[in-house]
Amino acid sequence: MPTYLYCEVLEDGSDGETIEVTRHADDPDPEANPETGRRLRRVYVAPNLALRYSGPAQKTSLANERLEKLGFTKYEKDKLTGTYHKVAGKDARAPQSFNPRGGI
Repeated sequence: MPTYLYCEVLEDGSDGETIEVTRHADDPDPEANPETGRRLRRVYVAPNLALRYSGPAQKTSLANERLEKLGFTKYEKDKLTGTYHKVAGKDARAPQSFNPRGGI
């Protein structure tokens, strides 16, 4: 069963203690903390999924040579100027670099 986060809503409307509740996905949200009786609101967080392409496998699957072989074009951003430079890809129509704020 999945675990969900809920935050207590204090009388002044601010956030109180955060609790974890394990329940079925189709069960209704609990309305109050069973220990304190305070109202609860759901806290949405990104899931932590262990995927096939995480960590070292992702670096291999997104390697410039592999992407180019599969027909993709890859750009990397220059942090100083904000310009994206082409690092992989053979499509002649794709520009060598571009700046989304200032054109090509």
